Amino acid sequence: MTEKTSGKKLKEELSKKFNNAWEALKDGELEQVFEFSESYKDFMDKGKTERECVDEIIKQAKENDFISLDEVMDKGSVNAGDKIYAENKGKAVALFIIGSENIEKGMRIVGSHLDAPRLDLKAMPLYEDGGLALLKTHYYGGIKKYQWVATPLALHGVMTKKNGEKISIVIGEDEKDPVLYISDLLPHLAKDQMAKKMGEGITGEGLNVLIGNIPYKDDEIDEKVKLNILNLLNEKYGIHEEDFTVAEIEIVPAGKSRDVGLDRSMIAAHGHDDRVCSFAAHKAVLEIEKPKTTVVGLFVDKEEVGSMGNTGMESMFFENVVAELLNLQGITSYLGLRRAMSNTKVLSGDVTAGFDPNFPDVLDKRNASFIGKGVTLTKYTGSRGKAGCNDANAEFLGEVRQIFNKNDVSWQVGELGKVDQGGGGTIAYILANKGAEVVDCGTPMLSMHAPIELVSKVDLYMTYKAYKAFYQG
Repeated sequence: MTEKTSGKKLKEELSKKFNNAWEALKDGELEQVFEFSESYKDFMDKGKTERECVDEIIKQAKENDFISLDEVMDKGSVNAGDKIYAENKGKAVALFIIGSENIEKGMRIVGSHLDAPRLDLKAMPLYEDGGLALLKTHYYGGIKKYQWVATPLALHGVMTKKNGEKISIVIGEDEKDPVLYISDLLPHLAKDQMAKKMGEGITGEGLNVLIGNIPYKDDEIDEKVKLNILNLLNEKYGIHEEDFTVAEIEIVPAGKSRDVGLDRSMIAAHGHDDRVCSFAAHKAVLEIEKPKTTVVGLFVDKEEVGSMGNTGMESMFFENVVAELLNLQGITSYLGLRRAMSNTKVLSGDVTAGFDPNFPDVLDKRNASFIGKGVTLTKYTGSRGKAGCNDANAEFLGEVRQIFNKNDVSWQVGELGKVDQGGGGTIAYILANKGAEVVDCGTPMLSMHAPIELVSKVDLYMTYKAYKAFYQG
């Protein structure tokens, strides 16, 4: 007769509990978490837009011996260990480290996006009303409009002047800069506004940015405040009102990333979704040397509005680059590209909702991510009956689990809310449609899509650690 196993021992053997990642850190890792977070904050402060993020990623890639795809194509060959970057119209970029195996055998990709919810200027934004100069905006991505009022804002973007010169503009980030602002209604007069639903209290057409109040000194003209603003812009940048029609100008929260908590355990910043995963993947791929399988850091645009357009994941950009590299390896057939994609394994690096004690009812607590428990694996996203999702295969999930456990990665599982509560999606399904094995894997966060979002430093670090381990196989 065998001795009966104690319930406590049996529970330890059979049950699964996702532990606190802070408590799971090895000797010396706590310092690494905080050092890594400082470099992330610096990246976030330099990259308030997708264009600025691409510039910083390429800058750091060049410092780590990456060369452009154009240089490789001019050379006419590609070799194992080559480090290559391919830029897509200044808004997306892919970093490749060529493996010893042919690309046709597949790649290991961490794919993320660089765009974030924001306000974009309309084509003819500048107008005057009530003695004030304002800018008309059109919001980008899923936002709560009321969160964007009564807070300091900055202007970032590019404009093309009449002579064809492209200029970059940033106003509101330097401590000496003025900031911009969207006014809200005082509570004394907000009876009707307060009676509306939250989503209707501030309208999209009401997100107009205050930019000036001083009139131009000339009694013979109308709209003197608007003219004064145009004159200031012309004096500093040499631009005219028509230049707005061919510009890409974004309005984002002003100010730098900040530590949160007396223990400095968290980071508040604009655009954690999805630059936290992008930064982790970027840093991880820079540390890979001479892999067996080609590794790729893929950073795309337009995810927040459906991944469409020639800089989004639905574009042919990535497949075109892979086809060029295959051609340099002597594989010119369409079949070779299809084999490469179907043999590929992907972590779709995107954030997920962490459990928020202030809003506990929207998540299934047994299947929710928690802040401070590490990177999150999300088997499926979508909405209602998993509509529009990639649902990762069990075999691939098992492989990823083994990699994480072998490399002491603190990880957890999570869904994006209760069934029928809402939902969302990532770029996962797009690469999966090409035949690749894909699972969503990213950082849990609070206040997703708010102007300022929140992540834990240990979750950021574990995301980086997870991506690096995945690249190494």
